[in-house]
Amino acid sequence: MEHQGTVAQQFGPQAQAYLSSAVHAQGRDLGQLTGLAARVAAGAAVLDLGCGAGHAGFALAPHAAEVVAYDLSADMLATVAQAAAERGLASIRTRQGPAERLPFADGTFALVASRYSAHHWDDPAAALAEAARVLAPGGTLCLIDVVGPQGPHAALLDTHLQALELLRDVSHVRDYGRGEWRAMLDAAGFERLDEQDWRLDIEFSGWLARMRTPSVLEAAIRQLLAHAPREVRDYYRVDPATLDFKLESAMFIARKANRIG
Repeated sequence: MEHQGTVAQQFGPQAQAYLSSAVHAQGRDLGQLTGLAARVAAGAAVLDLGCGAGHAGFALAPHAAEVVAYDLSADMLATVAQAAAERGLASIRTRQGPAERLPFADGTFALVASRYSAHHWDDPAAALAEAARVLAPGGTLCLIDVVGPQGPHAALLDTHLQALELLRDVSHVRDYGRGEWRAMLDAAGFERLDEQDWRLDIEFSGWLARMRTPSVLEAAIRQLLAHAPREVRDYYRVDPATLDFKLESAMFIARKANRIG
């Protein structure tokens, strides 16, 4: 199966779980998205790229003329459409497809937002190039995702992070580091405006249940966390009793350059 098929297969059956997930339905970044939409996309069209269960789109909708919720998974999109209707968010419409090939005309959107989707993209450079293409000149990109570690022991920490993510979810590609995202944003022609980061609390049992991780892989994850080096357990603040831990998230806000000539 191709990677895009794996992503769609992994997330389709879990659509309702992601809609109700506290990790996805809450967070200070959702309030920041609402404020960003009010500043840069009031009365304009907005793209929720890799929308999942739609939480970013729900935050953007009060200020946008239209929010396009875009995702690989038809089941996720059905969940978004139903939840939007129940919340009275008539400005939200859905469209299916991959992040690397956007079926929209150049300059369609004032704002492109992506929240906890990019670590599933097969080609993030291509996805960022497409985001730049469909943004109007001077338009804004907001990218939110789990990020890889930095500082001492970064290689050791990164190896464990990617292993845990892949064992839990076979559609995982990579949690990119902050420096990797900065370089990709620069290469796609974005001007970086702001960057923020925070810790994301992961309740271990819910994290596994949300993805319906098979028992054999759950056992491997438990073994990996229980016997991880002290540097890993300290960095990710692993609770030895529950195996709850803390990931790192980051938000990048960037502007598409106005090009002359």
